[in-house]
Amino acid sequence: MPDSAAFGRDTEPFRRELFAHCYRMLGSVADAEDLVQETYLRAWRSYDSFEGRSSVRTWLYQIATNACLTALSRRDRRVLPSGLYDAEPDPAVWPEVAGPDVAWLDPVPDTLAIPEAADPAVIVTARESLRLALIASLQYLPPRQRAVLVLRDVLEFPAAQVAVMLDTTTASVKSALQRARARLEEVAPAADQITEPDIPQARALLDEYIAAFENADAAALERLLVEDVILEATPLRSWFSGRRTCIPFLRDRVLGAAGDWRMLATGANGQPAAATYARDADGQLQPYGVCVLTVTDRGISRVISFGNPGLLAVFGFPPEPGTTGPSTPTSR
Repeated sequence: MPDSAAFGRDTEPFRRELFAHCYRMLGSVADAEDLVQETYLRAWRSYDSFEGRSSVRTWLYQIATNACLTALSRRDRRVLPSGLYDAEPDPAVWPEVAGPDVAWLDPVPDTLAIPEAADPAVIVTARESLRLALIASLQYLPPRQRAVLVLRDVLEFPAAQVAVMLDTTTASVKSALQRARARLEEVAPAADQITEPDIPQARALLDEYIAAFENADAAALERLLVEDVILEATPLRSWFSGRRTCIPFLRDRVLGAAGDWRMLATGANGQPAAATYARDADGQLQPYGVCVLTVTDRGISRVISFGNPGLLAVFGFPPEPGTTGPSTPTSR
């Protein structure tokens, strides 16, 4: 029987970063939580035979990555509407809901995935590696290429170590990494990378977006959104591109009257976000989901709304909106 105290001392410091790793691989908070639990169960069972042949961190990443690869062999890739369909050119159209067979990408709370590190550079790197655009792009890669790219380019494990983790050769790792980078460039060209404002500016944009939405102020939204903004909302398959299309859609189909929406600031995927509540036909605010903004030095370039009321609990918010921030979310 392994020594419980020793096992906890050796492995618990890596739980949060392992969760972030599993989320990058799977694109799902619930699946990532399940795979972290499986990783620790497998590690516990083999702890006595570990014998320190590598660092504990490397050993845990090997277990987690292979657990993720097994899970991915049985799951469809997670997507956003813009990854499946063409943009809807008509803002007057009633949006279509996608079928139940679509596996949507999840947003992840910063409180679960961003390390509690004193080094600001570590936090910045973690935020960049969790951005929704990157997580969505990773889903286009075959599972082993995805694993190689994350282990090499995000976590910076040496190629020889990655080869051991994946039971392959260093040459195969280098080849897979080259193919993964090329594919990632196809779906997320470097030219599309954004210039982000600093944290106070990003928070100011979020606050202005929340105020505009809660006040049903389409003119204020128009000032905040960049010309080529993208607007998408799961589980709708319809999405919109360009301010000329997005603003009429929001004004005529979404905003309603002042007070129909309530938003509370939070953070998701290292980006400004808001827990969102919508007023129902009886005038009661009901949980809607989480809205994530991509902000640039020009304004808001992308709005992704995840219409899943269950996300509010994941982000630590109550079923009914309050006036304070969320409690700290806990893993299931």
